[in-house]
Amino acid sequence: MAQARPSMQELVRRRMRAGFVGRGAERAAFRTNFDLPPEDERHRFLFHVHGNAGVGKTFLVRELDQIAREKGALTAYVDESVGSVSEAMAAISHQLGLQGRRFKELDRLLTAHRERRHEAEAAAVAALETEPEGPSAGSMIAARAGLAGLGLVPGVGAVAGVLDAAQLAQAADRLRAALSARLRSQDDVQLVMYPERVLTPVLLNELTDAAATAPWIVLFFDTYERTGPFLDEWLHEVMTGDRHGTLPATVIVVTAGQRPFGTARWGAFADFMTDVPLGPFTEAEARGLLAGKGVVSEPVVEEVLRLTGGLPVLVSTLAEQRPADPDDIGDPSATAVERFLKWEQDPVRRSAALACALPRHLDMDVFREAVECPDHEADALFGWLRALPFVVDRGDRLRYHDLVREAMLRMLRGRSPRGWVRQHLGLARTFGEWRTESEAGRAERELWADERWRELRLAESYHLLCAQARTGLPMVLRDFVDACDTDDVTAARWARTLWEAGRDGDTETVSRWGSDLSRALTEGGVTAALARLLTGAGLDEPAQAHARVVRGSALRRVGALAEALHEYDRAVAVDAGLARAYRGRAYVRGELGDYEAAVADLDRALALEPDSAPAHSVRGEYHRALGHGDEALRDLDRGIELDPAHHFAWASRGAVHLARGQLDAARADLDRSLDLNPDYVWALVRRARVWRGLGDPARQLADLDRAVTLQPDLPWGRCERGDALRNAGRVEESLRDYDHVLALAPDYASAHASRGAALADLGRHEEALTALNHALALNPTYTWALCRRAETHLARGALDLALADAARACELSPNDERARAVRDLVRGAAG
Repeated sequence: MAQARPSMQELVRRRMRAGFVGRGAERAAFRTNFDLPPEDERHRFLFHVHGNAGVGKTFLVRELDQIAREKGALTAYVDESVGSVSEAMAAISHQLGLQGRRFKELDRLLTAHRERRHEAEAAAVAALETEPEGPSAGSMIAARAGLAGLGLVPGVGAVAGVLDAAQLAQAADRLRAALSARLRSQDDVQLVMYPERVLTPVLLNELTDAAATAPWIVLFFDTYERTGPFLDEWLHEVMTGDRHGTLPATVIVVTAGQRPFGTARWGAFADFMTDVPLGPFTEAEARGLLAGKGVVSEPVVEEVLRLTGGLPVLVSTLAEQRPADPDDIGDPSATAVERFLKWEQDPVRRSAALACALPRHLDMDVFREAVECPDHEADALFGWLRALPFVVDRGDRLRYHDLVREAMLRMLRGRSPRGWVRQHLGLARTFGEWRTESEAGRAERELWADERWRELRLAESYHLLCAQARTGLPMVLRDFVDACDTDDVTAARWARTLWEAGRDGDTETVSRWGSDLSRALTEGGVTAALARLLTGAGLDEPAQAHARVVRGSALRRVGALAEALHEYDRAVAVDAGLARAYRGRAYVRGELGDYEAAVADLDRALALEPDSAPAHSVRGEYHRALGHGDEALRDLDRGIELDPAHHFAWASRGAVHLARGQLDAARADLDRSLDLNPDYVWALVRRARVWRGLGDPARQLADLDRAVTLQPDLPWGRCERGDALRNAGRVEESLRDYDHVLALAPDYASAHASRGAALADLGRHEEALTALNHALALNPTYTWALCRRAETHLARGALDLALADAARACELSPNDERARAVRDLVRGAAG
């Protein structure tokens, strides 16, 4: 059946819209691309629109979106309202859903990611790793690639660049272990630590399914100068690689920003993309646009050309008013915005247009607060405003084009400084009231996890800075610390708000803080930004201490333990009543193996906050590591009483019972821990030791198999499984586990010793001696390895060497039954 032709009216509307936008060559190239199949060498998969502010990039993108829809394409639009790759995916999913293509699986995972992200922040802060297991191979690879510090550990940004690979790998392993303990499943851990790895394949699958129902899919990424820093690498990987899957050939990507694409990353893709540089309208284009709006009076046309310099946003703004006889044509101080307002005859509309320039974003609620008008007129006035050519309509809210808004703000600020302060203070109060309403008695940490609360706080802060920078700046800088404590994206938004408020309010101090903090975040992550804040912000003592604690936490998460300890020391020196500072310092000291000092810090923390369940549980774990069984049980009992759902405390108490030989009690506690978190690897390995003590090798191996499945590159768990396999007579299989461990951690003494024992069991005594010698070179006081080497020497007939090793083992561990048994065996053989 032949496709119906469009009506004359539709064709007229299309041509009128084309006349409004101009850019005929650019639109024609984009339209022609849909007539070329993807297999055609002339087809382009990427269009990059670029040019200075005001040249009409967003207007052109809107027109390209319309052209794509006319060609039957599904389209999605992403701009600076997103702050991360996952938020960009959410925007794509939402908009395609509105067109009838719901991405159900992606939406489910995005919801889970948002929920788990803040659990992960808490896990990172409370991360503990008491086993000296070293980094996994997977983490080492990621660290060497420069990814661990940038993507695997939240909140630390480019600080990874100053740490070596081993530090970063250890940090990633610590965080992975903490998340395994905190989250519900290993899938959740992967979703939090590697959201792009998990979400991107799902997005590509959803796009592939959608491509089967539509001829084309077009993805628009506007304001790329702002989104490119976090989107560009991901987009390049999606379009040029196949690690996450493949992009349907019928997908076209359009990016729009102020700068050309970087050739370092995209140079090899040049034959598959179209570069679309935009400059001001030519005089002919501008005259054509004006004529299309009925503006043909030559004096008016010349004045518009002079005032706008051909910038499309300003030409279209003035053209919308259809001026016929403007006054003051020769006034050299006139601006396009002033002329637009002058030509608008309705004073209510003029006033509304100016007032609505004050908020950075508008919805109907904000409009009613910003504009003084009767309620019955508000809807019509808001409808008029959203149709203005310089208003960008995002569906749920509006924003002015930057060029027009900046001019209006300058006008408002210069016309009435007191009115400027009054209006901004009014908006600050409004957003503050809405923020307070949203708090509903929640704890501060919970508030910072709420995106809506953060948006209201940012809006309140922006208007307060514009009105009263002197009083607003200290508050916003203190908030910046909490923003850094939340995540990198939130910190960047706070820094940008400072810069925008300083620019719009013409306050150099505020804008300089914004630019300095933004630069620090880009170059060194939150640790660098907080260092800059601490050197010049003049924070009061409680704020200084808080900033140092947050910085210490970020440093600790990447394994920079010495630097983290220094920050906690300084925090305690400034504010001795800050419990979190003592807790943080205790965690660092625990990771450094200084358990006595860690316990002392937790004593102080608990004196300040006696009902802190994590502090009791962690202190109990440190007491366990020190061999203080009674103290450990007392703390762990209290931790469980305060928080019965904390699986860490149950597992740690189970380990105390295990060390005391109380196998039934140990099993009960470890069972409870694993009921709460079935994927808690530490508890699985500990329970495997309980099964060994109870004489149940099948269950021992089952737990260790599960642990290795969850964390295949965890040396401790895989070495424990090797020992279980060896004791079960499956010696060849045990060797494979030991070899895997030593590939991950070449200096793992226990793996060398166990490997030596396995080789000796197979009668390969020379190889066994080599492995055992390596273990004892790493740990000369390793009693078990000395016993096994004595037995190996005995099997080779080297009695003197066997006697020497057996005597040394008994000297080191006089109460060790195995050491005494080996000594007696060797003595008996020697006669």
